[in-house]
Amino acid sequence: METKKRTPWRRWIVLLLMFLGCAAGGGLAGYGLAGIPPVRPEITAAAEKLIAEPIVDNFLGLAPLYLVNTLPTLGLTIVLLILIAYFTNRSLNRSLKTDLVPRGIGNLMEAILEALYNMTEGSAGAKWAKTIFMWFATIMIYVLFANLLKLLPGFESIGVLHPAHGEGFAIRELGGGWSYLLPHQVEEGGFILAPFFRGISVDLNFTVSLALIAVVAVQAIGFRALGLGYLKKFFNFGNVFKVPFFGVIDMGMGILELVSEFAKILSFAFRLFGNMFAGVVLVAVASSLIGFISIVPAMLFLFELFVGVIQAFVFGILTMVFMVMATAGHGHEEEHAPEGSQTEVHEL
Repeated sequence: METKKRTPWRRWIVLLLMFLGCAAGGGLAGYGLAGIPPVRPEITAAAEKLIAEPIVDNFLGLAPLYLVNTLPTLGLTIVLLILIAYFTNRSLNRSLKTDLVPRGIGNLMEAILEALYNMTEGSAGAKWAKTIFMWFATIMIYVLFANLLKLLPGFESIGVLHPAHGEGFAIRELGGGWSYLLPHQVEEGGFILAPFFRGISVDLNFTVSLALIAVVAVQAIGFRALGLGYLKKFFNFGNVFKVPFFGVIDMGMGILELVSEFAKILSFAFRLFGNMFAGVVLVAVASSLIGFISIVPAMLFLFELFVGVIQAFVFGILTMVFMVMATAGHGHEEEHAPEGSQTEVHEL
């Protein structure tokens, strides 16, 4: 049987795109085809202010509210998720009216959600799968969008120039109020860039807020499953006078469980923030050390893509695991749980 020789034309396309990216992004000399060097972002842990004046002087009676560059990203993320949900719903409704075969985005989202639901059902059982799934899937998909959106061109590279307090970059006018940063720094009269869009996963306010939502939802599901008996997980004083030695151990374990619930907030928040912020620092430092050869930052962006997917999965799967653990009885709690709230035990 004669075999047809395959032509690896796709590899040549990839190599061509790499060459064009290197040339357009700066090349070895640091200047691209348009003569504009790539912008090195200012590495800061806090979100940058787009305007100096607060948009609300006294927000909720706490402090002034500024327009930082993570707020536009937050709004863009929500809009994109709503659009995806709308087109997914339209695609599935269209398939219901025709041949019941989902296509396009409806088929893709159905496959993703079905895989997530099967994962939830395998861990939590059929009884609590629907309740836990909506939290697990929502958090995981939202964090995934938050992680990957910052990889789009224009993020952390186009924004407002602010006078630097200290060392900054020189600028060159393009006309029409637009300028770009030059690669060399100046001690006085320099500028720094505050991008219009910054990834919300590298804002500690976002990660802490999401961690609080996840942990509060875990407690709500625990009370729903076990009623007030869920508190015995943390305040187990029943055996202190009956069996003093083991009762004190149970009481100490309960206190440790209570401390661990607060530790989950820190673990959730700083794990996501630390990993995603490290990606920003890695790309900036590698670009500064190696030069403006675009293939190296491109490889780092692929690595950051992988990290973003993994961190979204980790955040979601830990939320699901903690919820499953909250529905399971601890010792005598199962005996006092409300009727109809007994947790089914499944082997993982």
